[in-house]
Amino acid sequence: MTNVPRGVAQARSLVSDFAPDVVLATGGYVAVPVGLAARMCRRPLVVHEQTVRLGLANKVLARAGAQIAVSAQSSVALLPEGSQGTAVVTGNPVRPEVLTGQPQRAAEGLGFTGHDPELPTVYVTGGAQGSAQINTNVRDILPWLLTRANVVHQCGANNVDALRESAQGLDPALAQRYHLTAFVGPELPDVLALADVVISRSGAGTIAELTALGKAAVFIPLASSAGNEQAHNARHLQESGAAVALLGEVNPANLQAAVEPLLADPATRDAIASQARSKGMPDAAERLVDVLLAAAN
Repeated sequence: MTNVPRGVAQARSLVSDFAPDVVLATGGYVAVPVGLAARMCRRPLVVHEQTVRLGLANKVLARAGAQIAVSAQSSVALLPEGSQGTAVVTGNPVRPEVLTGQPQRAAEGLGFTGHDPELPTVYVTGGAQGSAQINTNVRDILPWLLTRANVVHQCGANNVDALRESAQGLDPALAQRYHLTAFVGPELPDVLALADVVISRSGAGTIAELTALGKAAVFIPLASSAGNEQAHNARHLQESGAAVALLGEVNPANLQAAVEPLLADPATRDAIASQARSKGMPDAAERLVDVLLAAAN
């Protein structure tokens, strides 16, 4: 705490010298000194909240008079009272290339020769490093899952060998529909376009992408996320019928129970995907730029 005044003083010097037309803060403790310095230097400050609930840093800056942009309409009511009337719902920007995937290119791009186009495809991802929780639970339901779907499993480099060894015990007819990979690179937009169901964490970026695309998802929130934000993100979508969320204990049985209706009934899957799409804002970047330009002017 003793470094906060020093940080504000240093930030004030930087902001004064640089003289920006507008300052954008996206949260985290490092944003507070710069945001306060912007206000002290009478520079417009825009705060963008990526998650459903406002983080502590953004609450401080909201009370300092920042223009607030949020990713979801439900977040407006959680803002300090003085900010609610001027808050703008922009959504959370996504990478443009994510929105341009072509499903017919996915299997070839991955080298997934056993993909069966007559079956739905499940994309499993725990992020770049992989998730032991997601990986192990998916591993345990693979014999069941592969009778109903193709599976693309992005597991992280440290987990490939163990999962590949485990998959050797699968029936060969099922194993051909399972594509295990450490990392999905440039082919990600095509993989997302192909996926009928996604099993993943529920970070702000992931949710922004999956809702912009309108994907039926089963979310397994990271329990250690700051302020339990991933659980709040997932719960928000589940309550509006836009996702399925495993908010308590996660085990193979309840993961299978969550996925089964999405694979068994295309109408159920499509209804959740449609609700997800209604929450998505593929033009979020443009909306946020408009807020920044308006504040600068």
